[in-house]
Amino acid sequence: MKYYLKKSLKNTTFEKGVAKVIHELKNEGFGILTKIDMKATLKEKLNVDFYNYMILGACNPPFAYEALQAEDKIGTMLPCNVIVQEKEKGTIEISAVDPAASMSSVENKKLTSIAKEIKEKLKKVIQNLE
Repeated sequence: MKYYLKKSLKNTTFEKGVAKVIHELKNEGFGILTKIDMKATLKEKLNVDFYNYMILGACNPPFAYEALQAEDKIGTMLPCNVIVQEKEKGTIEISAVDPAASMSSVENKKLTSIAKEIKEKLKKVIQNLE
């Protein structure tokens, strides 16, 4: 089972890619709880050079609340991570977790339904990126 949704953007910068993703996430009701700059972190902690790689912790509060009501340990899988990476200059790849795949291991029908709704929202985010 594929555990992520993805799309590549051409002829743009990393910064514009991150901004576009955040904009589209907001359009679908997500806020950004965390921003992890892996390039900077790996440089600081390991003194290694890495390409531009940002992990965005996205949260849609109404769905997060529903999920927590359905399954109190589901916080171990929150927030929904979205990554923006630039392996090749000018080509930005955006990948979002597929919550239906990641939460399928939890045997809870209500949670499965919520995860499918969140997946549809994240699919819209990815599809709307240009």
